[in-house]
Amino acid sequence: MRSKLIAVILLSLSSIAMAGEKVTIALNWFPEPEFGGIYAAKEQGAFAKHNLDVDIKPGGAGAPTWQRVDGGQVEFGVSSADEVIIARQNGADVVAIFSIYQTCPQGIMVHASRGLQTIEDVFKSGTLALEVGLPYTKFLDKKYGHASVKRIPYSGGISNFLADKSFAQQCFVFSEPLSARKQGVEAQTFLIADAGYNPYTGVIITSGKYLKTHPETVKNMVASLQAGWQMYQDDPKPANAVMGALNKSMDAETFAAAAAAQKPLIESKDTKDGGLGVMTTERWQTLIDQLVDLKIVKDPPKASDCFINPAKH
Repeated sequence: MRSKLIAVILLSLSSIAMAGEKVTIALNWFPEPEFGGIYAAKEQGAFAKHNLDVDIKPGGAGAPTWQRVDGGQVEFGVSSADEVIIARQNGADVVAIFSIYQTCPQGIMVHASRGLQTIEDVFKSGTLALEVGLPYTKFLDKKYGHASVKRIPYSGGISNFLADKSFAQQCFVFSEPLSARKQGVEAQTFLIADAGYNPYTGVIITSGKYLKTHPETVKNMVASLQAGWQMYQDDPKPANAVMGALNKSMDAETFAAAAAAQKPLIESKDTKDGGLGVMTTERWQTLIDQLVDLKIVKDPPKASDCFINPAKH
């Protein structure tokens, strides 16, 4: 009887060990290719290999991811570098640990038939729909002005774009342009990064407190994300199938096209040297300086306090 009890206890302990440490990551949008490496890490075993049992919580418009991380409701979340800087200025305890995108995927799309040459041309004629008050829109307004273009608030969707050849709007380069093409309209896209505003995007964050108390968990998360994103870069089909079952609004063809379109934004010279997700102090300091110049940030945090690269931490 005693030996049977010991066997049961050992089996129970083994199951707990195999289950991995339970943590949650909150996404800031619905399951789409921008999170492909996260789903690949879960479905293809990278999280399990690094002793993590990860619950992925999809988000949506306005999802309060950094607020949930700061408040301790979740261990990890998806944000952006400018959000991290603004949040830290306001007293939030959030730290970036991984960046999905080395090049910000935010862009402006126009009708290819207009034959525009540069992003500056977008501000010379027609109608431009941009979300009001965001850091990148303030940057563009300051750099190019909008006296020669009819500037209106972005209201979502692409219906106005499809109906009007002089209409331009904000987009993610792997999203709205693909939707327009499926409906027979060829879009030309200009990256905001080409104008000089290029924050790390798809940034995985945790809290400073969690980083101090669970450093190995954070390192395991980064290692898992690096493996997951490499899996997704190599073959997005398995993770796309999982996300497609969760997000019926996007078909398999669009999932595949979006994964291909975002691939060059994820890799860079820095990732070749430091691995996927790597970040640099110089990039963070440039962004901080831009936010100060735009008067979005008045009491900026130190760049080195905003992020870590756990492999070198």
